[in-house]
Amino acid sequence: MNAVLPPAHRAGEPAESRATGEPAESRATGETTAVYEYAVIRVVPCVVRGEFLNVGVILYSQPHGYLCARTELDEARLRALDDTVDVEGVGKALGAYERACSADAGPLRGESPGSRFRWLTAPRSTVVQTGPVHAGLTGDPEAELECLLDRLVRRGSSTR
Repeated sequence: MNAVLPPAHRAGEPAESRATGEPAESRATGETTAVYEYAVIRVVPCVVRGEFLNVGVILYSQPHGYLCARTELDEARLRALDDTVDVEGVGKALGAYERACSADAGPLRGESPGSRFRWLTAPRSTVVQTGPVHAGLTGDPEAELECLLDRLVRRGSSTR
C-alpha cells in the first residue's frame, strides 16, 4: 500500500490547495485535485480467527461530490479461507454497500454522502466489514477507485 503524504508535502500541489484544503487545479494536468478518503471492504469469514479477504473499496471525496463502492468477490479465494462461508449472504451484504453509495440509498437516502461514508466505514465485528480509513489526493475519483481496486483487491496486479 502506498503512503499518501499530507498535502503540504506533495510535490507539485498548488499552495492554494495546501492552505485551504479546497480543490486546486494541478499545473501539470489541469485536473482539479482534492482530498479523498477510502476504506477497503473485506470479508472475515471467521471473526474469531481474524483472516480476511479484500473484496472491494469504498471511496468518498466531498469536494468532487463523489461516493462509490465497488466490490469483486473471488469465491474460490473466499472458500479457501472457510469452505462453509455463506457466499450468497456475503454477496447480498456487498450489494448493500454498493447500493448505500447510490442515489437510491434505501434507509440512508436522506443522509449526506459524508454521513453514509462514515456509517459504512464504522468499525464492526461482522463477516463483511471495512478496514481503516485512509486519505489521498486525486483529480479523478473514478480512476482512483479503479487504481485502488487493482492494488488492493484484484489478484495478479502488476502494482503488488
